[in-house]
Amino acid sequence: MKEYVKLDSLDKRILTAIQKDGTLTVQQVADIVGLSTTPCWRRIKHLEDAGVIDRRVAILNPYAIGLKGTVFVFVRTDQHDASWVERFTSAISEIPEILECHRLTGNIDYLLKCVVRDVDHYDDVYKRLIARVPSLIEMSASFSMERLKEVTAIDCSTAL
Repeated sequence: MKEYVKLDSLDKRILTAIQKDGTLTVQQVADIVGLSTTPCWRRIKHLEDAGVIDRRVAILNPYAIGLKGTVFVFVRTDQHDASWVERFTSAISEIPEILECHRLTGNIDYLLKCVVRDVDHYDDVYKRLIARVPSLIEMSASFSMERLKEVTAIDCSTAL
């Protein structure tokens, strides 16, 4: 894991601006944070090179494209060796409906976040996953009934 990057107040303001709107030009970001273009570009480039800015993406509204179901899948296994984890990681990487996977502490080993059209679509995802991954002891799923909060921006004011 990389060391963290110490951010100053200008870095934090730059990051806040581009998290709100990734389409801003360097000139627009510079105007927002009170820098000239070249120093602003250098800071953004440094933040990219240091891995602070991981990537720039468009965030889609899943409802607008017919993906109305968010499913959280809880996975337990009795396998924890490196080769099994590699196979599991490969399998979930091949299933595009799985947006996130987290390894957890406690009695659940992994948490998956999936976006699907409906229950039948989730059933297809489930079947593809169990066909690819051996040694799953238990899988249970919970459909989200309502999204109360969803953000992608990290509050830079809390960063070191």
